[in-house]
Amino acid sequence: MQSGHHSWGKAFSAFKDRRVVIMFFLGFSAGIPLLLIFSSLSLWLGEAGIERKAVTFFSWAALGYSFKFVWAPLIDELPFPVLTKLLGRRRSWLLVAQIAIACSIMLMAFTDPTQGPDSLVQMAIGAVLLGFSAATQDVVIDAYRIELADVNLQTALAATYNAGYRVGMILAGAGALYFASWYGSDKGNYLYEAWRTTYLIMASAMLVGIVTTLVIREPKQSKPPRPYHSMDYFRLVFVFVMAVTGFVGTFLLLGDALDFGQKLDPFMAFLVEAARLFGSLFAAVLIGYSLVKCGAVNRKMAYETWVEPVADFFSRYGIKSAVLLLLLIGLYRISDIVAGVISNVFYQDLGFTKPEIATAVKTFGVIVTIAGGFAGGLLAERYSVMKILMLGAILSSLTNLIFIGLAHAGHDMVWMYAAVTADNLASGLAGAAFVAFLSSLTNVSFTAVQYAIFSSLMTLIPKVLGGYSGTVVDAVGYPTFFLGTTLLGIPVLFLIVLVDRSLRSRP
Repeated sequence: MQSGHHSWGKAFSAFKDRRVVIMFFLGFSAGIPLLLIFSSLSLWLGEAGIERKAVTFFSWAALGYSFKFVWAPLIDELPFPVLTKLLGRRRSWLLVAQIAIACSIMLMAFTDPTQGPDSLVQMAIGAVLLGFSAATQDVVIDAYRIELADVNLQTALAATYNAGYRVGMILAGAGALYFASWYGSDKGNYLYEAWRTTYLIMASAMLVGIVTTLVIREPKQSKPPRPYHSMDYFRLVFVFVMAVTGFVGTFLLLGDALDFGQKLDPFMAFLVEAARLFGSLFAAVLIGYSLVKCGAVNRKMAYETWVEPVADFFSRYGIKSAVLLLLLIGLYRISDIVAGVISNVFYQDLGFTKPEIATAVKTFGVIVTIAGGFAGGLLAERYSVMKILMLGAILSSLTNLIFIGLAHAGHDMVWMYAAVTADNLASGLAGAAFVAFLSSLTNVSFTAVQYAIFSSLMTLIPKVLGGYSGTVVDAVGYPTFFLGTTLLGIPVLFLIVLVDRSLRSRP
């Protein structure tokens, strides 16, 4: 864990490292897919006249981001045929994921959703493949970044990665909307060719990542190859595929069985959907466990792939420190994520127009987030990750108070830009320091798996609580809601202190 102080000159010099520049381009590649599944695709389907209920179903295509830790062990263990010998373990998987992303986007581009149910199914397949491929790319890039340099450079790598990621999101978000409009498609004047061209442009943007992957070097091999045969790997993939099939099949079956949940109040409906999700996960785990017990896969290999990375984390830090770390990971971003879930609705309720929101949040806000990320990386290089973690947690919590002022001010552009500036600056600063912190926790022998677990846990609890934000606002109003999100950040401060003490007391 980085704890020393560096001079400002040394802190700035970290950003001149070639490896830091590499992460900007890989971040750009990682930032493109997400909005092509969410906001841009939603607007495309909305302009095409697809009913709102069907449009929201497409958000499930991004579930891969939340469950990427499930197949991350395969990426850590399995060599990709032929390519691994030519490019190395990380670059081979990265290239495959990037090509798959480009192909998925092109599949969506050549699908007109107005051509009947079959076209919607094809669009859904493309979106699911895009989500899976993009999550795979994230797993590999995270592992590559951690293996590329030691912990002292991780804050700079995280800051430039975040900057590239945000630029990619601007292209896939505001850029995609601009291209579609420029080519002639608008609400009430849908033009499929405009969206097809737009998504083909997005697919071509993935060349940035592909070229970067081909010219960079493979990081130093820190984990010796496992002594297994190709058939062992095939059986491991077979077990994974069967478990995923069980999850999807159970999810669909429970969807029909629990259809009554749609008629309940929001809280009960949430519990029904949660039961559906956990029931499907249980079925997948049961299938995988049964296949392992039956000898469908090498048991030692299965243990090394899925169990050993988790056991290693608890072994290195001990039960007490590991639990504290997991609590901090799960709660660190709770204040800003819970508030951010309803932010766009909040702006609309105050009377801000979509162009005003797009300019302030999607463009100006992203630029401020990039600046915050660089500030966080620079400060963490100058001081220590733990100190900047504390600063980020304090700012992320306190900036919610500005939204209370905006709620009372109403449609006031000055207040809006003040809120967006403070919120995004704090988010960028905290995010850069937190990524460096998570990177320092991983064992390079299990990089992809452990970081995938951390990054999934990071958003799980905040997003679950964020689902109640609309209900809370309806009950207490915006000022009280934002006061509550501010108070949510207080336990995080105590957790940082406890984690810091716990880590200092260990070798």
